[in-house]
Amino acid sequence: MSQTVTDFEVHDIRFPTSEQLDGSDAMNPDPDYSAAYVVLRTDVPDRTDGPDSGSGGIEGHGFCFTIGRGNEVMAAAIDALRPYLVGRPAPRTAADLAALHRELTHDSQLRWLGPEKGVMHMAAGAVVNAAWDLAAKLAGRPVWEFLAGMTPEELVSLVDFRYLSDALTPDEALAILRAAEPGRAERAARLRAEGYPAYTTSPGWLGYSDDKLVRLAKEAVADGFTQIKLKVGGSLHDDVRRLALARDAVGPGIRIAVDANQRWDVTDAVEWMTALAPYDPHWIEEPTSPDDILGHAAVRAGQPVKVATGEHVANRVVFKQLLQAGAVDFVQIDAARVAGVNENLAILLLAAKYGVPVCPHAGGVGLCELVQHLSMFDYVAVSGSWDNRVIEYVDHLHEHFADPTVIEAGRYTAPSSPGFSARMLPESIAAHRYPEGAVWQARRTEEANR
Repeated sequence: MSQTVTDFEVHDIRFPTSEQLDGSDAMNPDPDYSAAYVVLRTDVPDRTDGPDSGSGGIEGHGFCFTIGRGNEVMAAAIDALRPYLVGRPAPRTAADLAALHRELTHDSQLRWLGPEKGVMHMAAGAVVNAAWDLAAKLAGRPVWEFLAGMTPEELVSLVDFRYLSDALTPDEALAILRAAEPGRAERAARLRAEGYPAYTTSPGWLGYSDDKLVRLAKEAVADGFTQIKLKVGGSLHDDVRRLALARDAVGPGIRIAVDANQRWDVTDAVEWMTALAPYDPHWIEEPTSPDDILGHAAVRAGQPVKVATGEHVANRVVFKQLLQAGAVDFVQIDAARVAGVNENLAILLLAAKYGVPVCPHAGGVGLCELVQHLSMFDYVAVSGSWDNRVIEYVDHLHEHFADPTVIEAGRYTAPSSPGFSARMLPESIAAHRYPEGAVWQARRTEEANR
């Protein structure tokens, strides 16, 4: 048996979330949550009765998250990476996954389209994540556990330290991982027993009415969440009213984070957050351009609310500089923004070096499913802590995944199925494939009949 990647499929999947204003914020008022989705097919037989059994071989699944228009561009970029996988051995080891990551991100011609940012970098991340999904399935373990079972030396070998060594050397990374090694088994057992802390953004979309905001905020607290998040940045008057309503609804003991989604200039951010500070926001997320390291530092210094960012940070180098500049209080990794697991491992190690908690961005299509693995691995094998750390949770679109996120009493339940929890159900792919899926055909018919 050759055990190779035999095929490479890419799908443009979109969900009409703009109809209910789910996901709406000050910069993105009408998102249709979407995924440029890749499937790596292999000739490795599935003998486990797992999610890929009967498909002809174990598969790897990955994707990039977008919000509608342009998703076809992302899908085309992913498809351009087909030659790196098809006909090659299925990746199984840290060495295999390190080599694939470097090949995709160091390509002398593809790098010109970044370098290491933008559509091609995200496409590389989708393929790298699909490879991790495949490798973890071949090992029979969920990704968080697969990663946490690697030696410190193997983990360090996964990281591209180019551009990082002035802030984090391989020896420093190795020391961080070795320091966390003795307690891995105990923390993994605690994680399985208790789950990982979560917060929810579901009450706080900018397009929701005040009544809906209050109702969902109260429901979130009743469901066990100790932190919620509101979108801000449309109108200061409206933000003051909404934050006051939310604070009254949940009381003083619940954290309320706010998120401007890059809406402001630095001066606006300082003035706006000074006005919102009396309502005790836990952090202001993306107060300005994600590329503006010094701007984030100025916002952090100019008003009393802690600063979080990372959802749109392009690569490990920008994260490095945010940490070096003391510009953030919370690092927000995204599983599908940078070049996959390998680069997120570099960011987790940087955050550990600088002592800054990692609180990932999630929501979207499948982002909760993916990023839970990275935070759980961080707890078990890198930082060794979940103090002051939470994973974002949004309560829609999970039903489209074979191994959906499970939340109990405001905590993520540790995944136990092999892989990255990335496999979308075939019927969901068929219904939401753009533009020919049944959901989009029905929408066009309805629009034509108006």
